[in-house]
Amino acid sequence: MAQTLKTTSVGSFPKPPALMAARTRFRKKEISLEELRAEERAATRQVIQLQEDLGLDILVHGEMERGDMVAYFAENWDGFTQSLPVRSYGNRYYMKPIVEAQVGLGKAAGLAAAAWKEASALTSKPVKGMLTGPYTICDWSFNTYYPDRRALVLALAELVHEEAKALEDWGAEYIQVDEPAISTRPQEIDLAIEAMAIVTRGLTARTISHICYGEFDRIYPALLDLPVRQLDLEAANGRFALIDLLNQHPWPQDKELALGVVDVHSHRIESVDEVKAGIKKALEVIPPERLYIDPDCGLKTRTWEEAQQKLEVIVEAVQQVRAEEGLS
Repeated sequence: MAQTLKTTSVGSFPKPPALMAARTRFRKKEISLEELRAEERAATRQVIQLQEDLGLDILVHGEMERGDMVAYFAENWDGFTQSLPVRSYGNRYYMKPIVEAQVGLGKAAGLAAAAWKEASALTSKPVKGMLTGPYTICDWSFNTYYPDRRALVLALAELVHEEAKALEDWGAEYIQVDEPAISTRPQEIDLAIEAMAIVTRGLTARTISHICYGEFDRIYPALLDLPVRQLDLEAANGRFALIDLLNQHPWPQDKELALGVVDVHSHRIESVDEVKAGIKKALEVIPPERLYIDPDCGLKTRTWEEAQQKLEVIVEAVQQVRAEEGLS
């Protein structure tokens, strides 16, 4: 693995046509759950193989088993039911969970660890364990049971902690906790920090929190207090204005940054030169051994070809920067 500017991806990948067809057939009760699972495993193999072919340093399993990052856990954990479809953004919808009872892992304990174990068996490279954070699960759900948001967030934090501990016990070196909702309610940053402290309590794996969709200047520098080893933040979507923000406050020596350098909400394929410029701008603030390079967010909204092309640009840009800056 490279020593500097390690390359990775954020989490989700576009689902191949065969898996999309299988999911439709499963909803119509035309195939069994095991047949659907077989297609998910085949799609996961495709994701792992693509990343290996491209030469990424740290892989993701692509989340082929998940329709939505919040609804997936709510569908499997105790205490949740579902509403009718709710618009998330654009013309995309998800079944918004409803918390109607005390939340618990129930029979789904180790859900993320099982997916990680299958994917990691397909490669000798490290694969991230992927979890959705308690603050985002609360924010993207209706709550009809707990007395307030804080009570629900902290209850969910205990569940996510158990899932994170299962990932570590199975051998995951990297555990990512996605919290896109953090940046949308700056007045609750302290609650998000409190919840993350529960999630990462006692873990020795490298913990990561991916955050996107919001205005980082509303939660910075308080964001630096989030108790994780690495923050994964989008930059390409904002034309790398994030780097100017980070430059206003010293970056902690004990924190890493994963920098999003391609926009996952655009069909346009970035040029290698513009990605290189963003990386070099970040190197003025973050030392190369603590800077990771990836897309802004999960790639599931792109076509398979677009996802591949954007990752190819990342890998080529990083290789050129390493060579030009004398990095290994």
